[in-house]
Amino acid sequence: MLINIEVKKISVTSYKPNRPELMTKNNTAWIKTRKFLNDIHLWMGLASGLIVFVVCLSGTIYVFNDEIREAATPGLFKVQPSADGSKIPAAQLIAAVEQNSGGKVVSVKIPANAGRSWQMGVKKEKSPEKSKDAASNKAVAAKGAKANEGPKKPSRPTMYYVNPYNAAVLGNSAEIKSGTVTFMTYMFSLHRWLVLDKIEKPIFGDLDNRKLGSYITGTATILFTFGVITGMVIWFPRKIRAWKQGLKIKWSGNWKRINHDLHNSLGMYSCIFLFLMGITGPQWSFEWYRTGLRKALGTYKAEDPGKPEGKGPKDASSAVVQLSIDDYHAAAAKVFDYKGDVMIAIPADAEAKVNVSKFKAGFFAPAAADKLTLDQQTANVVKVERFADMPFNERITGSIKALHIGDVYGLFTKIIYFLACLIATSLPVTGTLIWLNKMKKKKPKGDLAPSLNGNKTQTAIT
Repeated sequence: MLINIEVKKISVTSYKPNRPELMTKNNTAWIKTRKFLNDIHLWMGLASGLIVFVVCLSGTIYVFNDEIREAATPGLFKVQPSADGSKIPAAQLIAAVEQNSGGKVVSVKIPANAGRSWQMGVKKEKSPEKSKDAASNKAVAAKGAKANEGPKKPSRPTMYYVNPYNAAVLGNSAEIKSGTVTFMTYMFSLHRWLVLDKIEKPIFGDLDNRKLGSYITGTATILFTFGVITGMVIWFPRKIRAWKQGLKIKWSGNWKRINHDLHNSLGMYSCIFLFLMGITGPQWSFEWYRTGLRKALGTYKAEDPGKPEGKGPKDASSAVVQLSIDDYHAAAAKVFDYKGDVMIAIPADAEAKVNVSKFKAGFFAPAAADKLTLDQQTANVVKVERFADMPFNERITGSIKALHIGDVYGLFTKIIYFLACLIATSLPVTGTLIWLNKMKKKKPKGDLAPSLNGNKTQTAIT
C-alpha cells in the first residue's frame, strides 16, 4: 500500500524568529555552559552512582540509630522511678559500676528524664597478657599508623547503664546481644567503610581495609556533592513561570516522564540537605579535606604534638573527685537553668578542672551543648561557653557532625534528613534510567526533515 504525504518544506532563510533576543551571545554562552554542567552531572553521577546508592541507603537507616537501638534494648535505658523520686548519691552509683566493671569511671551522663538510666563511661587497665600482645604487635601497629596517616586514637570508654534508684547495673555497650544492634553496627560499617573493615587481610597493598573503604566512600561523596551543585544549576529555570512546573510531578504522564520528574523535582526539594550531607561527609575520610574545611571556616588550629587531639586522661586510674558529682551537677544547673541532659567528665587528677556539658531536651532541641568549666575543689565557675553566643563559623564547625547525621535540632531535623536521604538513595536509580532512556532513543525513520528550497516533496511509507 502506497500512501502519499505532502510535506511543505520550510525555507530556513525566510524564517524570522518572533523573539530575536533569544539568539544573543549571552544565550549561546548559557547553552554551552549548561551543556558542560550537564555532562559533569551525568558522568559524576554514573561514576559514583552505585557507591552513593549504598552509602545513602545505609545512611537512611542509620538516621534513627539511637532510637532503633533503644527500642531493641529498652531494659538498658528505661527505669522505674522510686515512690518518692529520690536517687542514690552519685558516689555510690560510681562505686557500683566500678565494682561491676573492674575499671574506672571517667564520665557520667545524667538524663533530664527521671525514667531513664544513668550512663557511665568506663576505662579498664590493660591486663599483662594484653600488654604483652600489644608489645609483640608494636611493629605492625607502627606500620599501620604510617599507612593510615598517623596513630590511631585511644579507644572509647565502654558505656555502662545503671539504675539511679537502686544502683543496679543494667548492662554495658560492649556486651549487648541483639540482632537489631548487630544490624545497625553493620549499617554503620557499610556507610563508612563498605564493610571492608570486616576483612582482615589487606586488599590493596599495606593500606588498611578500613581506610580503603573510607577513601572510596569519601571520593564518591565528593562526586555526589558536585552532582548536587551542578544539578541545582541545571534545574534553575530562566523564567519565573517555569518554577511551578519544575517543582511538580506529572503523575498522569508515562513512566519515563514520571521518572524524569521524580529525579528533578525531588532532587530540588532536598538539594540543601543533600549538599550539607555531602559537604560534611568527606572530613571523616580525608585529613586534607578536614583541614581545608576548617581553614575555609576560619577555625583551623594546628595540632599540638605534645597534646594530640582526642587524647584522653593520662591515667584514668588516678582520677580523683574532690567534691561529689552531685555538687558539680547542681553547679551546672544554676548556670544553665533549662531542662537537659548533663555530661560530666571526671578529671584525670587533683589539679585538673571539671568539664560539664549540657544538652537541651525536647523535639526541637539543638544537638550542640553548652559547656562549663568548674574548679574541682570548690565547684566555682571558671569558664562558661554558651553555644548561641559563639561566632557563626565556630558554631558551624561545632555542628559538622550534627549537620551530617541530621540531629541539628533533635527529632525534627532527623525526620527531614530521613526523607532527604531516602530521596538521595533514589537519585542514582532515576538518574541512570534517564540516561538509559536517552541512549535508547533512535533517529526517526524516513526523510521528513525540512529542505531549503520551499518546494513540496513526497514520502512513501509502506
